[in-house]
Parts: sequence; C-alpha cells; structure tokens
Amino acid sequence: MGQPRTGIIAAIATASGRGGIGVVRVSGPDLLPFAEVLGGRRPEPRHATLCTFREADGSAIDQGILLYFPAPHSFTGEDVLELQAHGGPVVLQMLLARCLELGARLAEPGEFSQRAFLNDKLDLVQAEAVADLIEAGTAAAARSAVRSLSGEFSREVRALVARLTELRMLVEATLDFPEEEIDVLRDTDAAQRLTGICGDLSSLLARARAGSLLRSGLHVVLAGLPNVGKSSLLNRLAGEERAIVTEVAGTTRDALRETIQVEGIPLHIIDTAGLRDTDDVVEKIGVERAWQEIGRADVVLQLVDARCGETPADHAIAVRLPAGVERIVVENKCDLAATAAARFTQGGHVHLRLSAKSGEGMVLLHDELLRVAGWSGHGEDVVLARERHLEALGVAAEKSALAARRLDRIELCAEELRLAQEALSRITGEFTADDLLGEIFSRFCIGK
Repeated sequence: MGQPRTGIIAAIATASGRGGIGVVRVSGPDLLPFAEVLGGRRPEPRHATLCTFREADGSAIDQGILLYFPAPHSFTGEDVLELQAHGGPVVLQMLLARCLELGARLAEPGEFSQRAFLNDKLDLVQAEAVADLIEAGTAAAARSAVRSLSGEFSREVRALVARLTELRMLVEATLDFPEEEIDVLRDTDAAQRLTGICGDLSSLLARARAGSLLRSGLHVVLAGLPNVGKSSLLNRLAGEERAIVTEVAGTTRDALRETIQVEGIPLHIIDTAGLRDTDDVVEKIGVERAWQEIGRADVVLQLVDARCGETPADHAIAVRLPAGVERIVVENKCDLAATAAARFTQGGHVHLRLSAKSGEGMVLLHDELLRVAGWSGHGEDVVLARERHLEALGVAAEKSALAARRLDRIELCAEELRLAQEALSRITGEFTADDLLGEIFSRFCIGK
C-alpha cells in the first residue's frame, strides 16, 4: 500500500451487523466545514454534539452524536470526526455514502493506523498492537496488546538501541584515534556493556517468543489407531462432548477442531480419524485428511492403548510422522490397565500415562504441552510479538554476540554492532521499507 494518498478518508469503524450504535470515522485536513454541512452545526473540539445527519436535499439520515478531534490532537494526527448513529447497516451505509458525496474517499484497510504512524502518533509496534488488541483471542493476549499499545515494548527496544548507539560511538572513537594512548574500550568497560546488552536481548527475545504463543497458539493433533481414545481425549480437553465416542472403530471420519486455553495460551486441538488401512471410501478420505493435519502440526499426541503399549502398528505410524514435529506418546486408558498416571521417557520420546475417561493424569498433559510450547511461566511481562519482531530480535541478538567475540578486531565489531542496531530499529519502524509498511497495514480491518 505504501504511502497513503492525501485527502479525506472515511469508513464504517464498527463491526458489520446490527447493533445499538454504529460509528463512521472520518480523517483528513480541515474537517470543520465538512462537519458543519453534514451535521448542520459547528462542533466543539472533544465535546459530544447532538445533531441530525442530513442528505444533500436536507432530509434526515439519522440523529446521533458528532465528535470532533482537531489536529494534531487526534488518533491520526489529522482532523478526525466520529459519527455515532444507530447501528443498522443501512443507516451506516447511508451515512458513509453522504461522507463520500462531501469529498471523502473510502479508507483502505489499516489506513487510519497508517496515518497515525506516518504522523508520529504511533510507532510501528504500537500500530500493530491496535490490530492485535482487536484480534486478541484470550484475555492474556489482550492484556499484552494493551501493554504494547501503551509503548512498553517500544521503550525497551529504544533503550537497547540507545545502548548500542553509545557503544558504537566508543568503538568508532577507537577506530578514529588508534594512536591515542587511552584505551577507550577498556576504560569504558565496553566488554561488560556488550555482555549486558546481549543478556537483555536474550531475555527480551524469550519473552517475545512466549508472547508469540499468545497470538498464534499451538496446533496439537491427536493421532493413532482407531479406538485408542482420541475423541475421548478431545472431549476431556474441551470440557464437553464435542466428538462422538463409540466402541465402533472408524467412528471419527473427519478432523474435529477445538481451541482451549492453558495458562492463557490457545491450544488448537485437532482430533483425526483412526490411522489404518481401510476399504471404506469415506473413512479412507478421513485418514488422508488426518495425515494432512499431522503435516501441519506443531506437536502430535500419538495415542496408544496403555493395556498393550506400543504395537507394531503404532510403530508404523510413528515412523511416518514428519521429522520436525514434536511427538508425545500418550498411553491412554491407564484406568483399565490398572496402572498409575505417570510421565517417563522411552526411546527418546516423552510418554504420558493417563486416562481421558477419568481425567487421571491430565495435569501431566497440560504441563507437557506448555513445555513443548516453550512457556516458562511468563506472566505480565510477555511481549505480544509478531514474526517480524522475533526475526529482528534474533538478528540483533546474533550480531551482538558476534560483536562480543570480535572486540579484538575492532572493525568487525563495529560492523556487527551496526547491523544489530539496524535490526532493532526495524521493529519500531525507523528503518522500514514502504512495501513492508503496505503489507503490515493492509492486514488491518477497514476503519482502523
């Protein structure tokens, strides 16, 4: 999308459908005449003004509230109008159409937030946090998004950039005045400073990875032979009867999905058809889809019957699993096997002995999924990171570590520090290409 076009933009800012109140948002230069024509009166800044929104012929569209936020004290940094009307889709479309008649154009996705970024009202992290807050699927994700929107993540990044900048100045001074008797790096404890930066970058990266889980969650696939208890385990995890459970092999024909929360992390649980050779056409399609889901999984829970353990048929499934997928063997039906719930390692894989029917050992499964996810008990300090944030932090951490090892080769050290600083600055948008900005904001909803 690049740089936004100038002029007045307008969009419906509330979700589609019917509601008590709907909002049309307008942003652009010099909106007072626009507001006066639309509402029949001149609004006071930041005061709710009751008015009748009118068509060009003077007929009423609706009676509602007009809010006026003059530049630069607005979300976008431009003049902003918020038109609050009754929340019927027809009314809002009529109101939007009238705004377009008065010279506005329909806003592109994310254009309000993009204008806020370009007018220095938000940095890029804060702008992304707006979308993250709207899309938050858990309370923990929402709280993390609010913290990013308030600037917590940005302040941490900028503080690290400032420390890297100061260190670069010391290194550059050593390069510029090599003949000086004073050892600048030694006298300023440059090595210790760099060690501290590396440690803080690693800590921030760990919190960002934990926060990334709050956004996307973990995709967990239940796999195994027919009648090992996959559907029972899905029902136990979901806390309700989501899947049909019978003694008939092949009851589950298609993938069933359920999202649960463990420590605020969304876990997308997918129950699949029993993996076996079959002549049943419908069941065969279900088995094919099961393998497709396994290919996309973050972790596979391979269920086996605790009464007989892993059989050759179970082993045949295990060897077909993708190499990069975490495999946890769940020995289900421990109540029928008269064995206690337990966690142990066998053959290089974690085994969990539990009962989906009675619930015995489910705590072990929850803990294991959190371990696989990399959750380290982070609470209110997690950063709701996106993939580009993780990539930039990873590069900065790598380059800082290289710089620490190359302090004896000052030219190489200076270059690694420059690359680390540049990577961090991309997070907040200081060094971000226009095409990346377009891609980021185009994923926002219209009206935000």
